[in-house]
Amino acid sequence: MKKLLILDSNSLMNRAFYALPPLTNSDGINTNAIYGFLNMLLKMKDEINPDSIIATFDLKAPTFRHKEYSEYKAGRNKMPPELAEQFPIIKELFEFMGIKIFQVEGFEADDLIGTVSKFAENNDTEVFIVTGDKDALQLASDKTKVVITKKGVSETAVYDKKNFMDEFEITPDQFIDVKGLMGDKSDNIPGVPGVGEKTAFKLIKEYGSIEEVLKNIDKIPGKKLKENLENNVEQAIFSKKLATIMREVPIELSVDDIASNNKENILEIKKMLMKLEMKSILSKFKDTEVSDQSNIEVKIIDTIEEMKALFLEKKNRIYIDYTLTDASIYSKLELEYLIFGEENIGTIIHFKEISSKNNEEALKALRNLMEDESINKVIHDGKNFVTFLNKNNIEIKGFDFDTAIAAYLIDSSKSKYEILELVNYYIGENPNEEDNNIKGILCSYLPEIYEKLKENLHKENMDKLYYEVEHPLIYVLSFMESIGFNINKGMLDELQVKFRKEIDETQKEIYKLADEEFNISSPKQLGKILFEKLDLPVFKKTKTGYSTNQEVLEKLVNKHEIIPKVMYYRQITKINSTYVEGLKNVIDQDGRIHSNFNQTVTTTGRLSSTEPNLQNIPIKYEMGREIRKVFIPMEETDILVSCDYSQIELRVLAHIAGDENMIDAFEHHSDIHTKTASEVFKVPVEEVTSLMRSRAKAVNFGIVYGISAFSLAEDLKITKKEAEEYMAIYLERYPKIKEYLENVVKEAEEKGYVLTILNRRRFIPEIKSSNKIVKALGDRLAMNAPIQGSAADIIKLAMVNVYNKLNEKNLKSELILQVHDELILNVKKDEFEEVKKLVAHEMENAIRLKVALDVDVNFGDTWYDAK
Repeated sequence: MKKLLILDSNSLMNRAFYALPPLTNSDGINTNAIYGFLNMLLKMKDEINPDSIIATFDLKAPTFRHKEYSEYKAGRNKMPPELAEQFPIIKELFEFMGIKIFQVEGFEADDLIGTVSKFAENNDTEVFIVTGDKDALQLASDKTKVVITKKGVSETAVYDKKNFMDEFEITPDQFIDVKGLMGDKSDNIPGVPGVGEKTAFKLIKEYGSIEEVLKNIDKIPGKKLKENLENNVEQAIFSKKLATIMREVPIELSVDDIASNNKENILEIKKMLMKLEMKSILSKFKDTEVSDQSNIEVKIIDTIEEMKALFLEKKNRIYIDYTLTDASIYSKLELEYLIFGEENIGTIIHFKEISSKNNEEALKALRNLMEDESINKVIHDGKNFVTFLNKNNIEIKGFDFDTAIAAYLIDSSKSKYEILELVNYYIGENPNEEDNNIKGILCSYLPEIYEKLKENLHKENMDKLYYEVEHPLIYVLSFMESIGFNINKGMLDELQVKFRKEIDETQKEIYKLADEEFNISSPKQLGKILFEKLDLPVFKKTKTGYSTNQEVLEKLVNKHEIIPKVMYYRQITKINSTYVEGLKNVIDQDGRIHSNFNQTVTTTGRLSSTEPNLQNIPIKYEMGREIRKVFIPMEETDILVSCDYSQIELRVLAHIAGDENMIDAFEHHSDIHTKTASEVFKVPVEEVTSLMRSRAKAVNFGIVYGISAFSLAEDLKITKKEAEEYMAIYLERYPKIKEYLENVVKEAEEKGYVLTILNRRRFIPEIKSSNKIVKALGDRLAMNAPIQGSAADIIKLAMVNVYNKLNEKNLKSELILQVHDELILNVKKDEFEEVKKLVAHEMENAIRLKVALDVDVNFGDTWYDAK
């Protein structure tokens, strides 16, 4: 017997939309309903293996039920726009998947399901109806199974006639009578007042139908129930009519409609899934069909002679990908494969194998190619390759485009920028990842990707950002990774002993306050101590018990002296494992740490660092700050110099908003927080207390991050009303800032993104959400992204300029680290005064704003001293 799968699409889309958190692609298109629906559909396909699939949809036009009963479905909330925009997309996908779409004005999807299922039953076809709506249970029969989705769309219950009768003790047809008696709030079917589900089932089990119930009212016990039935006879009959799925919709059906589907258009499906950024679903189509790669030639080179001959052939522009071994350990950094791409040709060079036999000759050939500036080079994610070349004293020349960096600039929200993703997205192809020559195949697409990315950068006015900031930064970051940061291992050993002692002492203090020993790191055990033994107020519970996260502990901080101890214990154990013990594991053979700086990770434009992350050393507690003591100059006579932008984000805010009052404060070198406190608290500057200043500082930075009055109140431990007053006075004093915040949110709502001073783009899909919490997040991101992103642009520009000036002047001092708004340099003693001035000048003049950039310069024998 053939199998037909019928999808109640509106019901399933609705279920998926509310079951899943908001999801959007980089273009800001909402995708959560599509994603949930597709996952469910693919699961059903695997389990049922249908011969054909039909998707039914409701249309906006009124149905025959609306015409008979104007209040039908009245009171239902209007479909959220985030859900509505997903319907045309799922319909287009279904067409490519060969799924027939049924939708008819004047009839609901239920009626189409009823009609199609009846036709299929009469033509010897087994039917599976998938829906989130129990109304469809009336259609269950020997040949029709109704699959009801539960818990969103992840779990299901399946009913045929027997299963239904076993569970409900009535027939599927009688389920209509139950609905007629009890009504349906979601459809606004009135039913009989006072008759709930339990009573309705009981009456139909006893009398068989609404009509028989109404004939036997006098036998039914309960004065009120009798009265309600007697007074609502017509309404009960009418409700049954409204609840009955019509099975004779006037549509033409043929056996072909239910027999088999049209063939799937795999290429178009993949293109759509790529655009929707649903890689997990895309992967489920992998075994069906992949892009035709027969026209791509892959050459393998594994001898020095072949490699040298190939290098000599190269001219004008070459396209490069590569694979490194032990890329996370600088001393073990080796080039495994070097891959060249041309249109329809990929060449894989087994460089490691060749160099293992002819190391000097291989490196010399590579040097000749890479240092030939007449050959322009496009490299995919080239920083680590440049670092390998640095390690081998090869200076790359003619490297003018990095496809990964360009793709990141065009859309910083993606999680990956590998060539495969770019081929998927920009070319619309999906090469077979299982192919042994996949690296060569992918590299053959680089010329086309390069042209598309270059064109997009120009179209989006990002040429300056790319060619003057991000591309030259590749060399700076590679150099910083190559140089590394010297470590005092003896001091690290001492800190390890000190931390262990501090952890033990803090642990004992917590045990004493708790009057028992327990595992402090176990949320479950800690929860029992705090909320059961010490009887502290419970703010939040999880599935496994009490929540003891940071947010909860902060609310409890003044409730018991054990709380600050627990918070401190968590912090120092984390610092110990991540930085004291963690740093020891990543010290390289040269006694230095070579952190990896990532250019394509954050959506803000900020750099990040890994292995280890040197940008997140916690400095709230002195024990955390002490970690910086282990970072020392390269040589004993060298000095570490720290150059830090002063309040750069507030200066950027003053510039972008063009607020005269804030600009004036910076121009007169006023302490901006003291001046703000004076304005907010209406006192002369000289009468501003430290508490006033700290509160004004919170307002200043809160405004930058789009903080709400509620959050400000929580941060300052004041009432929401006070926080609202502070913010109102602040915005009254700085009116252009208020205007900027309002305008940037409007701009983000219109365009879906915001821009920095240098046109760095941040997409903000959250801003179009109808969910108030998500929308508020979008508003905050819109307010902050241009400021934080511009600050990131400026520090990057400063890094490039400092690095270039040091090289230009042949100075031996070196830029070795960037942390947020701070540059750290290893400075030779005899260059100290010159480098201090040089760095401050380059940082302060990296970009011209309406307010001057100001740099604080500190120095010392350790990073700790330099701060």
